[in-house]
Amino acid sequence: MSESSPRRLPRGRSALSPEEVERIQRSRLCAAMAEVMAEKGYVATSVADVLQRSGVSRQSFYQVFDSKLDCFMAAFDVARDLLVQHLLEMIGAGADGRPAAMGTGDAMDRFEQGFTAYLEALAIELPYTRLFLIEVYAAGPEAIRRRADLQNMITDTLADMLGARDDAGRFTCRMIVAATSTLVTNAVADNDLDALRAIGPPLVRNVRTLWAAGAFGRRPVSDAGA
Repeated sequence: MSESSPRRLPRGRSALSPEEVERIQRSRLCAAMAEVMAEKGYVATSVADVLQRSGVSRQSFYQVFDSKLDCFMAAFDVARDLLVQHLLEMIGAGADGRPAAMGTGDAMDRFEQGFTAYLEALAIELPYTRLFLIEVYAAGPEAIRRRADLQNMITDTLADMLGARDDAGRFTCRMIVAATSTLVTNAVADNDLDALRAIGPPLVRNVRTLWAAGAFGRRPVSDAGA
């Protein structure tokens, strides 16, 4: 279980408020959902599996969630928030909550730093990573839509980082995000953290090539002095 996993409630009468008890139980159930699905997949994971892993009672589960899918969607939101949290911690956040490094230095250096941090964040939270990269497609249309929204958010962040000013530049960003999704999904499916981290250098090299060619709405380097 990752360092982000919640603590267990003390035995006996608790001094915690009902709201705090529910928050802790929700966190435990989301962590258990991610961990069990990493082992069994969404379809084979049952509510009973989640209860056994989390130590939460069935009655408490249905006080927090309506169904397995409801629990999955909550775990997906946790996965998204953890990814953003780790990225901000690794890159450093400005007053507006955006990575401070995005506003300074060479764009390609910022991209390399951000992309390396992204891969490391995926590795740190591997069960949650598997949940939103792989198991999301077995959970149905709403889960897939939420996955698409997350991918669009990442595309927007990349476009801001690289200063993509036109439709062609933003489409290039979409291609990079889609290619990254495929590459990291294969590594995560194999639980291969070395392969996951190894994606960084060749992808960064190719993005640098696209940058030099003006693929983000910039003039090519050869035209810069014209």
